[in-house]
Amino acid sequence: MTAIDRLAESGTWAAIPASWSSAEKKPLVCIRVVQETRDVRSFFFTGFDGHPFSFEPGQFVTLSLNIDGQAVDRCYTISSPPTRPHTFSITVKRVPSGMVSNWLHDNIRPGTTVEAYGPSGAFTPMVAPTATKYLYLSAGSGVTPLMSMLRAGMDLGLDRDIVFMHSARTPLDIVFRRELDAALSTADRLQILHVCEGVGEEPDWNGSIGRLTPTLLEQLVPDFRNREVFICGPAGYMQSVKEILKKSGHDPARYHEESFNLDAEEYENLHFPESSAKTEAIAPSESFVIRLARSGKSFSLDGAKSILVAAKREGAKVASSCSQGMCGTCKTSILEGTVDMKHNGGIRQREIDKGMCLICCSTPTSDVVLDL
Repeated sequence: MTAIDRLAESGTWAAIPASWSSAEKKPLVCIRVVQETRDVRSFFFTGFDGHPFSFEPGQFVTLSLNIDGQAVDRCYTISSPPTRPHTFSITVKRVPSGMVSNWLHDNIRPGTTVEAYGPSGAFTPMVAPTATKYLYLSAGSGVTPLMSMLRAGMDLGLDRDIVFMHSARTPLDIVFRRELDAALSTADRLQILHVCEGVGEEPDWNGSIGRLTPTLLEQLVPDFRNREVFICGPAGYMQSVKEILKKSGHDPARYHEESFNLDAEEYENLHFPESSAKTEAIAPSESFVIRLARSGKSFSLDGAKSILVAAKREGAKVASSCSQGMCGTCKTSILEGTVDMKHNGGIRQREIDKGMCLICCSTPTSDVVLDL
């Protein structure tokens, strides 16, 4: 009997959503796989307990996988809306050097079971509850949180004033292209705009060609300065668009972004600013000793780099995922010493009071011993 058969046989569908916290690991079963583009797939999951899922559009889950005997955690934004609560989907682009994305594409089929931590993240419409006009900007698989927001709004019949602008390599690489185009027939105030670097295998493409520029943005969305901006995509894309908006007079307070550093090799380039007065007082040349109590590893680190970066560089096997203080995967106890931590909701105050920290967004302010 397959996992899906067992789930169907149970016949239990809870009437009241059960809470699934970001700290709770839960078994899931894949019920459907959809090929969105040549290298992007959506994976749909449900829980064995039959409970509906509760989350906000734009949030993510953290998959906890075992790949070739190695424990790996990765964050993936939920692409489905919370208005369809008995399942949720993640939409994943296969990356040539991506260990997890390749494993998902090669191994996840209907009936496959995985484990995941519950929804988390603050990149949701609730960061701007009074906004009346929106500009959704995405590139590649960064479309997923914005698609969750759009789907939720349409399911609820909100008919919001949204300009949805997606950038892709070619027309064939536009994720959710048919669904986005079809949405135009049911949402009067929705605009869908695609910007492709090239026409690829679609020579009759009549959409925008090239990359998003100040001129193109002004031409396609002349009222962008009056819109709440939500953006997700590769780091280079978001940095470029952020500069365009800033130089064009868009209010930075109305700019909201989401991104994850998913590949281990990117940790080498992660640095965290000296953001508190205590950290700023530390001389750049001053360094501290970080000791990992369980593994016995010890290394020196200055007060301007994250502990996670250094631990990974030293070969320590540390569970981590989002690298931005949101998912809580790298949470650990500080046995000795002090750190400066700038998190984004991945740890509770009561956990901080107990001496815990997220090493992805913590820099040392003294010699430190961690429970790792």
